[in-house]
Amino acid sequence: MPMTDKEKSKCKKIIHGHAAAAAAGNLVPIPGVGLAADTVTMTTMAMALAAVFGGSITEAVAKNMAINAIVATIKKQPVKVIAKEISKVVPIVGQLVAPSISVAMLESAGWLLADELVAERDLRTPPLLDGR
Repeated sequence: MPMTDKEKSKCKKIIHGHAAAAAAGNLVPIPGVGLAADTVTMTTMAMALAAVFGGSITEAVAKNMAINAIVATIKKQPVKVIAKEISKVVPIVGQLVAPSISVAMLESAGWLLADELVAERDLRTPPLLDGR
């Protein structure tokens, strides 16, 4: 069963809010700090998204999901990740580029997580007898 409009709306708020928080964490001009901020943000995002779909996950499970989503995003967009970390050594420009790239990555990873959680919800929920 696909996401309902209400679920999409909740996911959008969660994902956008967490992406903005990650952008703030990526303002620090030190390579590696942004990735740590992304991981922490994705962990809390995973926990919030799980609640949208009637689930509850521990922080450890959420962190594992976050790392997997970030790795999947890095595999899809390796140039963005490299550019984000390298840009941090360029004064001023890096502080503009890194947060922008982080937002794009977290948006992508957040929707990937939401889709995974929908699939898990659908596996847990037995279909109704009348086919609805």
